[in-house]
Amino acid sequence: MSGDIEHGLAELVRPGARIALADGCGPPAVLAAPLSRVAARAGGVRLVLGWVPGPAPAIDPDAFADIRTVVGGPGLRALIESGHAHRVPARLSATPALLAGPLRPDLLLATLVRGGDGGLRFGAEVSWMRGLHDAGVPVAGVVSASAPHADAGPPLTGVSVLAEVEGPAGSPFTVRTPEPTAADRAVAAAVAALVPAGARIQFGPGRLAAALVAALEVPVAVDSGLLADPVVDLDARGLLRGTPSSTALYGSPRLYDWADRLGRAGRGTVRPVEHTHDVSRLSTDPGPLVALNTALEIDRDGQVNVEGVAGSAAGMIGGHPDFAAAAARGPGLSVIALASAHRGRPTLVDRLGGPVTTPSHDVDVVVTDRGTADLRGLGRAERRRALDALWAE
Repeated sequence: MSGDIEHGLAELVRPGARIALADGCGPPAVLAAPLSRVAARAGGVRLVLGWVPGPAPAIDPDAFADIRTVVGGPGLRALIESGHAHRVPARLSATPALLAGPLRPDLLLATLVRGGDGGLRFGAEVSWMRGLHDAGVPVAGVVSASAPHADAGPPLTGVSVLAEVEGPAGSPFTVRTPEPTAADRAVAAAVAALVPAGARIQFGPGRLAAALVAALEVPVAVDSGLLADPVVDLDARGLLRGTPSSTALYGSPRLYDWADRLGRAGRGTVRPVEHTHDVSRLSTDPGPLVALNTALEIDRDGQVNVEGVAGSAAGMIGGHPDFAAAAARGPGLSVIALASAHRGRPTLVDRLGGPVTTPSHDVDVVVTDRGTADLRGLGRAERRRALDALWAE
């Protein structure tokens, strides 16, 4: 199969071309190594990557003239820190503009799923890929028999199929969520009290998010960037209103099977980033948006860092500032939830150890295992005193 894939790629990749490799938990992993060999022979090929939460793609960085990522993620940490890849700082809602302009690719490589209507769609993630397809960028990929049918959009047109895969080769990366700690549950209980019945909630992955969703006792809709396993629990408890909206799935086979059943019933849960991260839509759709975001650290002015400390490249901007801004400008609430300390050090700092991901004016409420600081309506000095008091308790 590898030889056939390589031959197919050689027909599509031209010298000096820019190639976008689809990301998320369901990337076309089997294309990475053949693409490297084809790129090395063609010469001058540039590579664009998105969010890589799992294992790094098996690419040879020396095969490419340039590698850039518009999101980042743990799987790209080594490439970024070694200087082989450049991380372009951008909130997720800005990636379509980047990919339509200075980083527009000549070809998109993706994992595809065949629906009941016979049409091909994206699988576990849509993100910025649907926009490229709709703008006329050629799409080629592998058709997976084991990826979820989660794409809520219509069938893709003009797609080149390089191979059919199944089993582990075509399955999304599995994410296991650790059991929440006592501190996580304390934070979650305080946050749950802020969520009114009928709200739309946004939450990310991880053990704190799992605790947050488990603590909810009112029916809610999910309008988020990612869908993680807790949404399945929410549905099982009868607290999920309508069909969730996200741009990517991030979880275990339990989540992927659940999303696949919905997708094949005509209720796809994964949409383009132009929809999921549209700040205007998020702030005005019916039902207040409560954005439940975490952070690595927060400074005394309320500025938030989620991208990394001490030079680490493991974090990413993602949709954090999009959802915080949307919740703060509408009738909802922008909540930052974090433990009061990490590895023995306070998470409230005088100066952030990394870039400002989300500005202080898009933070309404801060919740820790020590309590809650409501910053709405406070001046700068009052906000500092409120945060100092929260960490001092």
